[in-house]
Amino acid sequence: MPRDKTLTHIKVMDAARDEFMKYGFEKASMRSIAKRCGMTAAGLYRHCTDKEDLFDQLVAPAVQRIEKWQEDHVSRYKSILSQGKAVWQDSWVDMMREAVYPHMDEYYLLIAKSRGSKYSNYLDTMAERSLEEFWSYLPRIRNGHESVPEISRRELQMLVNAYIKALFDPVAHCYSREDALACLETVEAFFLPGFKKLTGL
Repeated sequence: MPRDKTLTHIKVMDAARDEFMKYGFEKASMRSIAKRCGMTAAGLYRHCTDKEDLFDQLVAPAVQRIEKWQEDHVSRYKSILSQGKAVWQDSWVDMMREAVYPHMDEYYLLIAKSRGSKYSNYLDTMAERSLEEFWSYLPRIRNGHESVPEISRRELQMLVNAYIKALFDPVAHCYSREDALACLETVEAFFLPGFKKLTGL
């Protein structure tokens, strides 16, 4: 559905955001959203096809922002590997600082209020996709580092899941940005030395 930028549509989005924030996707009511913005349910459906579409309009920019950052991140590593280099570039800690924590409300909706929507298992899907990407490039990253300890796919999966959970925990629990950034320093200090040791970067 086209993304309407009229004042009425902005009002609808604000009402939907308030409803989803309070009740979550599963318990949110289209009738209640319509009431919040002073229109009939029929009027509301001129701005979306259904509740899923309305929720998607709110969180899709957040998803796209992460996907864009990750695409650039992977591209940077592929580029240095193609040149026969293996040096540390950036990490998901940087993604949280640059792309996620400045937009905490959007990601709170996505992570904590999406149950029942197509985004219900968003972090699990993200972890699986990241594991596949990381695992496929790990031999090339570790090339020439015979002293680097071996790691099984299962062990790497455990670490990736723990890492992503730690990164997004402040979002899921609605921390202030200041508190989230403080926690991020702890995550960085705890996880990144370990990942560098495992990769040889």
